[in-house]
Amino acid sequence: MEFDMNKMGEMLAQAQEMQQAMDLRLSQTIVEADSGGGAVSVRMNGKKELLSLTIAPSAAASAGGDISLLEDLIVAAVNAAARKADEAQNSNATNMLGGLGLPGF
Repeated sequence: MEFDMNKMGEMLAQAQEMQQAMDLRLSQTIVEADSGGGAVSVRMNGKKELLSLTIAPSAAASAGGDISLLEDLIVAAVNAAARKADEAQNSNATNMLGGLGLPGF
């Protein structure tokens, strides 16, 4: 079996195009999550870049001197959004790679 460098180059170019397309799709995918019944909400893109963080005024007021409660709510909301971003990333990868007929996709 001969090694075809042209075919390898084409495959590499196709893989790079797919990676760029996936990066673009993930940067445009927006997920949202909240914690504390909406006390803290976050928006994140599919690349797990935090886009916004909103703390309800009532949450800030009710935290009073207990800043650790507010910190926990922020961490919970960010982690929930990150899980949604992971799901979006997996879904995008499956959709893109599924068309290649690779086992497991």
